Amino acid sequence: MGYADGRMSFLGYIGSGVLARWSRLTRLAAITWAVLLRTVRPRTWTAPLRNVLARQVLFTGFEATGFIALIAVIVGALVVVQAQYWLTRLGQSNLIGPILTAVVLRELGPLLTNFVVIARSGTAIATELANMKVHGEVRALDAMGIDPFVYLVVPRVLGVAISTFCLTIIFLAVTFIGGFACIWAIELGDVNMGLFFGNIIGAVTVPDVFSLLAKSIVPGLLTGAICCDEGLAVGVAATEVPIAATRGVIRSVATLFVTSLLISIMAFV
Repeated sequence: MGYADGRMSFLGYIGSGVLARWSRLTRLAAITWAVLLRTVRPRTWTAPLRNVLARQVLFTGFEATGFIALIAVIVGALVVVQAQYWLTRLGQSNLIGPILTAVVLRELGPLLTNFVVIARSGTAIATELANMKVHGEVRALDAMGIDPFVYLVVPRVLGVAISTFCLTIIFLAVTFIGGFACIWAIELGDVNMGLFFGNIIGAVTVPDVFSLLAKSIVPGLLTGAICCDEGLAVGVAATEVPIAATRGVIRSVATLFVTSLLISIMAFV
């Protein structure tokens, strides 16, 4: 009898976990879909809403440009230079384009950019909204007839998605240009710029473009939705604020990996 009770308890634990994750997944999908629906309604975009969106893009995108460029230069020096050096020594310099496209453009660029956005903006969004919830500012907006979802969630989610896409493009450009500059310096100018960039551009295919767009926009939307959801889910205790921020980052990172895997399967399998 005890064994049967224990087995049922274990199955119940698994079932409750599955149901909880399914509930979070459906809630995330609903938030993202609602944001997209609000986006295509011009009357929704009032001046205060546009102001919140602009500030979110400024913080998430513009202010992170320098840090993204620094990481991109390092990645260019590590990945691009190594690929060029070893492929040239092996007599396979024609493979530099496909390899860099597969490593940097398809995977590394969007992944690292999303990590930076999650670490900077994901934490900030969850903490900001959690503090607003704890201090009663969300209830005050509702009492004034302002929809908290439209004013707080929509511009932040869109701002994160727009910024992630732009930062990904900047990351890729700086990575390839910085990598070429390192190669040029190492080889003392004995490298063909047209051949280098021609191999990279020639290796880009339609699935690569689809993958780049999807991996730079979809995780950004989901990161914004997750962190907004976690921030607004707190109660009245200030101790819940750091918990919400941590949970938002963890869920965003897990979602990033799962989303990237699914997009890669759809694009290249």
